[in-house]
Amino acid sequence: MTTASQTTESATGGERERSAGPAFSTPESFEVVASSAPEMLADVTSVVCVPTFRRPDMLEATLRSLARQQGDHDFAVIVVENEGTERAGATRASSLLASGLFKGFVIVEPRQGNCKAYNAAWRCALTRFPALEQVLGIDDDEEAEPGWLGALVTAARTAPAELFGGPVTAVFTDTSRGWLSAHPVFRSHYDTSGPIPMLYSSANYLIRRSVLERLGFPFLDERFDFTGGGDTDFFTRAKAAGFRFWWVQEAAQRETMPQRRSEFAWINARGLRNGAISAAIERRQNPGTAGRLRVLAKSLALLAAAVPRGLALGIRSRSALIGLYHGQVAIGRLMSEFGVANEQYRKPEKN
Repeated sequence: MTTASQTTESATGGERERSAGPAFSTPESFEVVASSAPEMLADVTSVVCVPTFRRPDMLEATLRSLARQQGDHDFAVIVVENEGTERAGATRASSLLASGLFKGFVIVEPRQGNCKAYNAAWRCALTRFPALEQVLGIDDDEEAEPGWLGALVTAARTAPAELFGGPVTAVFTDTSRGWLSAHPVFRSHYDTSGPIPMLYSSANYLIRRSVLERLGFPFLDERFDFTGGGDTDFFTRAKAAGFRFWWVQEAAQRETMPQRRSEFAWINARGLRNGAISAAIERRQNPGTAGRLRVLAKSLALLAAAVPRGLALGIRSRSALIGLYHGQVAIGRLMSEFGVANEQYRKPEKN
């Protein structure tokens, strides 16, 4: 076992480990602060990536849920700390790794940003696990149900797809706000196992190694670091490259929703952000003046349709707050046309 005090990789040793994976044209931006012995990781095919930022207690709950996974599936974990000063998550994870709760790596990506953290974790997986077949993911405010890993790995062995997702159930700390689980910002996009058009969130995923190697590094566009949407952009590019998607309803996770996420201000900001992200991705797919005009026309059409769609959603959900969502998305799209970006991830601890 390598601990944080023992983890300065020599240039020779680092290159020897990296030779197992694809070549990268830029130096690594992350630091390895703790790791299991290489012989413990040599045959691991599944690696679970866990980004974290200033939530050591919740991170520990996440890691303990991984330790409770059922079945005999061999896997490792990469915890990527995205707070480079206090490093509370890295300290907690290093202690749990040393205790034997999990095996793998604890790394620090000091450059703050959601996409930077994912890029560091996936690059670490590709370069430190020679037998790697797939990366999986869970956030540090989520816990995996005991059958989560087994359901995803089994699907990856049998289903004709390269990218897989599963449901994340919102668990509100204010139990009186549980009805908000019907809101589109908290609901999963699908509820039935099988082929799907695309994934939209990296909250619960399995991605085959071939996808990462084909799309190349940086895997997630770091321009989405603080607005969110880097995962949706990644999945959009994967779809354009011909990769297939599959939903695994049995691969379930729970996500803790603190009080602030049940308040109007946060929900409104998330709706606006979702609209801005969708427009930004469409503009990338439709470059040039004609393409931008098409995206603007779609945004205006969605704004016009927001009233009847919102009324229908509000009546169906019996909630005026939920009914506002389509309008918030349309307004967010239009705001993005004028360069207004909602950087909800600029302060992750408040997200």
